[in-house]
Amino acid sequence: MKYLPLLFKNILRKKTRLILTIGSFAIALFLFGILAIVNNSFNGALNSMAGVDRLMVQNRVSIIQPVPQAYKEKIEQVPHVKLVTWANWFGAVYQEEKNFFPQYAIDEANYRQMYPEFKVTDAEWKAWQDDREGVIIGEKTAKRYNFKVGDRVPLTGILWSPEKSWSFNVVGIYHADKPDEDTSQFWLHWKLFDERRSFGKGTVGWYIVRVDSPDNAVQVSKDIDALFANSSTETKTQTEKEMMAGWAKQTGNIGLMITIIGSIVFFTLLLVIGNTMAMSIRERFRELAVLKAIGYTDTFVLMLVICEALLVAFIGVVIGLGLLFLTLPGIEKALGSFLQFVFLPTEKAIEGVVITLFIAFLAGIIPAVNASRLRVVDAIRRV
Repeated sequence: MKYLPLLFKNILRKKTRLILTIGSFAIALFLFGILAIVNNSFNGALNSMAGVDRLMVQNRVSIIQPVPQAYKEKIEQVPHVKLVTWANWFGAVYQEEKNFFPQYAIDEANYRQMYPEFKVTDAEWKAWQDDREGVIIGEKTAKRYNFKVGDRVPLTGILWSPEKSWSFNVVGIYHADKPDEDTSQFWLHWKLFDERRSFGKGTVGWYIVRVDSPDNAVQVSKDIDALFANSSTETKTQTEKEMMAGWAKQTGNIGLMITIIGSIVFFTLLLVIGNTMAMSIRERFRELAVLKAIGYTDTFVLMLVICEALLVAFIGVVIGLGLLFLTLPGIEKALGSFLQFVFLPTEKAIEGVVITLFIAFLAGIIPAVNASRLRVVDAIRRV
């Protein structure tokens, strides 16, 4: 700690250069955080969202093609199947096109049992069952649009009915224990949906199947698909995680894109900071020589230069993280319609900090080694 004033005095020597260097670190970490948020939204939450004992049964042609509702009883007879429920995409918007969130017409009997990670009180669930026009909304969507229990919510642009506007009563708001659980959904009654739609009656969008053990998931998937093979509506059964990963892949290899962009950013940062540190050391050859002349060791000079680089990086890290967390609510609001899990995982924040400090260390190590090997006579001779 006694050398901290010396470190600050050295880095404050060129204030403009210091500000620009700190800004480089801050912007690099800020960009890393944004990329991590986007990557997590597409891929990072798959492990926690997808139940290891849940299977998704859809039309073999496409998820947008329906599956007969009569399949439910047959699926229930497959060995190792514990529970079957279903859902259907509703496809509407709130007030204007940009106000989009996932809406599902769900099976009133078993959907709640299928997703115990979604927390809704017994009283709210009972109120929903008693109100045909009732809906239960996820915490995230309720917060975004300021929905409260008792509100009347109109939705427009319905795909399934000539009625362009449907209205629902908010009777409950579901929560989740983890930040990477999907609390953006909007649940309405399947029976109401099936009665009012003008086409597709008697079909469902997809089935969700719980098996007695994850070890039996592959066999159950094969048995279900074999059950409907060569029928007018063949099925494709896969684990919930596989289905979500397939949706994510439709947008391209996001992880690879983010890795490439992040690598370019940090490599550029390494070059910029390395050049800055080299300039700083060249300007102070005589001062470093004086330190050696009065008894300070080569190791001390080496550590002094590295600590300067790390100190500048640390200040940039603090500013970058501060900017990231300050702008996170705005990012969530801007991207909430497209990305359902807008948050920065703690491990990614730590990873960004570690990478940034490591870049600072790499940028400072060569100038530091050169400074430590500096001969006092040679340094004093320099003009």
